[in-house]
Amino acid sequence: MAVQTVASTSSSTVDLGPAAALSCRECGHRVPLGPVFACEECFGPLEIAYDFSAYGTEELRARIEAGPANIWRYAPLLPVPADVADKPNINPGWTKLVKADNLAGELGVTGGLFVKDDSGNPTHSFKDRVVAQALEAARAFGFTTLSCSSTGNLAGAVGAAAARAGFRSCVFIPHDLEQGKVVMAAVYGGELVGIEGNYDDVNRFCSELIGDPAGEGWGFVNVNLRPYYAEGSKTLAYEICEQLGWRLPDQLVVPIASGSQLTKIDKGLQELIRLGLVEDRPYKIFGAQAEGCSPVSTAFKAGHDVVRPQKPDTIAKSLAIGNPADGPYVLDIARRTGGAVEDVTDEEIVSAIKLLARTEGIFAETAGGVTVGVTRKLLENGLLDPAKTTVVLNTGDGLKTLDAVAGTGLSATIRPTLDSFREAGLA
Repeated sequence: MAVQTVASTSSSTVDLGPAAALSCRECGHRVPLGPVFACEECFGPLEIAYDFSAYGTEELRARIEAGPANIWRYAPLLPVPADVADKPNINPGWTKLVKADNLAGELGVTGGLFVKDDSGNPTHSFKDRVVAQALEAARAFGFTTLSCSSTGNLAGAVGAAAARAGFRSCVFIPHDLEQGKVVMAAVYGGELVGIEGNYDDVNRFCSELIGDPAGEGWGFVNVNLRPYYAEGSKTLAYEICEQLGWRLPDQLVVPIASGSQLTKIDKGLQELIRLGLVEDRPYKIFGAQAEGCSPVSTAFKAGHDVVRPQKPDTIAKSLAIGNPADGPYVLDIARRTGGAVEDVTDEEIVSAIKLLARTEGIFAETAGGVTVGVTRKLLENGLLDPAKTTVVLNTGDGLKTLDAVAGTGLSATIRPTLDSFREAGLA
């Protein structure tokens, strides 16, 4: 297990709010808070264990509702210091939950359809949530460089957060990403490095760098800071429930890359139930993948517990992780909640991007096309109940993946005359 030596890693000197320890998902072994991500006993993944005893339910609800309009309103439920809102960060979150009645009409949903539109975050993707969280851990552990392996959106989020906080950044991406994401990651002034290969190759390289002296003092948000980083996704669950009037949705459709977002949304919902902030009742979580990178969907449909890696080949590059770390946990959650994992073709992704734009005025990137496309497919297959309240996630802005809809353009070209206007059939 790669662990970096940083001056301030002692849990006794680290203030991360209600975070009490790191706990292994597999064997339950606990270790002090620090920049580690794998269990020393069984090599299982570590995650944050909390002490939420400081607040009663109504006191906690009042504190949240009085908080800032960003993820730090949930600071009492996150591994951050109490004064986190006063520190330089990109402060993402509290994005729109759009009641998508037009889309519901097209799809035949009668129970209420909502789009959680995270394209409104500072760098226009949900990755700002997890990076903002990882940045606070990097501060606590004394790191000076912020880094990551990325399929694009995360690179931009790390670059922006590092610039805002005065950190150096150096991020690693596959060499063939969409140009829009490359430019957005590079503009913040950090170092952007293309690796020849796919995301899994990039991630392996970063894991090697962590164990090398060249990586000393580096906080890799999705590797050695992963237990903290991943908790940022819980804020999607918190916001959705608060925006629904402190109630659980009946059904959620969530995109799958590594699978971490889906598992943390479930964790967030379970925490709200245990804290008494929402009524405990059944909900279903559905995972969405692109057919060209669908290892979790393939395993789910085959009834397998093991997720076999695939080589990605899809326009949905932000989801193109062929060996998803949280894949087995996604399978567990989908089965436990009565949900499913489905996939759609690249053609269906493009169709869904256009459908969402035409019906709700939301231009989603390819990952959003995956969730909307899978929602349509689940409804057609009878797996999603049209009479239930359903929330679909859009995790990024379509301006980052313009190539996917490059065939979209002018309706007509006319002369600047009314006759030409009429001849084009536009009157």
